[in-house]
Amino acid sequence: MHSEERISVQQLTRLALLLALTLSVQSLRLPTPVTGPLVNLMLILSTAVIGTAGGVSIGLLTPWAALLLGIIPPPLAPAIPFIMLGNGLYCFSYGSLAGKAKGGPWIGIALGSALKFVVIAGAARHFLTLPPPAAGALLLPQLINALLGGIAALAPARYLRRLLR
Repeated sequence: MHSEERISVQQLTRLALLLALTLSVQSLRLPTPVTGPLVNLMLILSTAVIGTAGGVSIGLLTPWAALLLGIIPPPLAPAIPFIMLGNGLYCFSYGSLAGKAKGGPWIGIALGSALKFVVIAGAARHFLTLPPPAAGALLLPQLINALLGGIAALAPARYLRRLLR
């Protein structure tokens, strides 16, 4: 393994800290319209600070933590793989586009939010058999939460990227 491919202690520490902060947000058990955008904000900040792989990693872990903490009710457990995929695409889109052309971060948030919505809502409508209230939580609120959290993360993400380089 080349030294460029190894994860540094600094990156690992940042990953652990950002995962802990994200899990702390979830454990506050605030209403979903507050928790959803905050978790999405943390996913974007994590991607900005530790890179796409780090953000995706946190995005893959948070749905499981939400299930274990009782934030995601047991009837939604079959949706977890789709939520994981949606989170991964959200972070990947932002991470891939944030450092690119002018407007890249905005495009990354918009594209990532749309992809996350399509995956999660598509699964809720076509693949999963869920009670209507549970399915409803996986539809439009997912898009709104991703957009709100992503937009709120843009300024701090820009600042943190500059600060930590």
